[in-house]
Amino acid sequence: MDRLTALQVFRQVAELNSFADAGRRLGLSPPAVSKNIAELEAHLGARLINRTTRRMALTEEGRIYLEHVTNGLDALAAADRALCPIKAAPSGTLRVSAPMTVTLTQFSSNLPKFLSLYPDLKLDLHLDDRRVDIVREGFDLAIRGSDKLEDSSLIARKLAVMPHVLCGAPSYFEKHGRPVRPFDLKALNCVRFSLSGHADTWEFNKDGRAERIVIDGQYSVSSSLAVRDALREGFGVSLIPHPYVESDLKSGRLQTALDDWNTVETTLYAIYPSRQHLAPKIRAFLDFLIEEFNRASSGSATFQEFPVAGHQSD
Repeated sequence: MDRLTALQVFRQVAELNSFADAGRRLGLSPPAVSKNIAELEAHLGARLINRTTRRMALTEEGRIYLEHVTNGLDALAAADRALCPIKAAPSGTLRVSAPMTVTLTQFSSNLPKFLSLYPDLKLDLHLDDRRVDIVREGFDLAIRGSDKLEDSSLIARKLAVMPHVLCGAPSYFEKHGRPVRPFDLKALNCVRFSLSGHADTWEFNKDGRAERIVIDGQYSVSSSLAVRDALREGFGVSLIPHPYVESDLKSGRLQTALDDWNTVETTLYAIYPSRQHLAPKIRAFLDFLIEEFNRASSGSATFQEFPVAGHQSD
């Protein structure tokens, strides 16, 4: 038995809660994973994992052993890095998942400059508005916008808060009237961002009271840029993050309404598997994101790193 390999296999199986996923992560076949676990249990004289064809769970001995194994493997990794300073520089391939509109409007123009600082680093950036499972799909980091971050055992780093505004083109308001209260939206053509958690119901707050309006319209689309394009053409009104329409509002191409009402805001997070022994490539990209969003918000953004307790899938 290769003791180090067996320990690495056990850790991956326990953390991913799957023999198959552990094998994929380590480049081992399912029989090889099972063999390593069996040999490790035989060596210890204790059962570490109870498993059936459908599920698995650590035994009490397995939970105790995992804690020590994790500490030991992390210590070995730290020792390797201490003896190889050159490896402290960002290198390898960084796989990132990010929403398309956030990326294109907030930081994509500066990515070439970032990469030019690290010639040994390759960026594999996936622009996708869906919520990826970063562990199962092999991403190092994901950027996620959410009204409320769901439970997860991942680490979330707050990047920025984007307030929403209700807006439309002057021509649309001239033709259909400008809403003065949320209920007036029922008579307007509301363009919906279909991936939002509030796509069909918009909430407004004023003086301690809340109004939730079920809206309707001809157009529902999974891109905020497409929503913005529809607004520019005078097609309707929409709730949209302020940064996406900031230049349009300054130029007068779009106008806001219901300014005396508060509405939703989207918080942007960088999500990654663990804060311990963070790979240099992830740390460098996090620093880049913080700088970009801090610049975009003129230094008003706050940053906080915290675990989100609960299940592992995001």
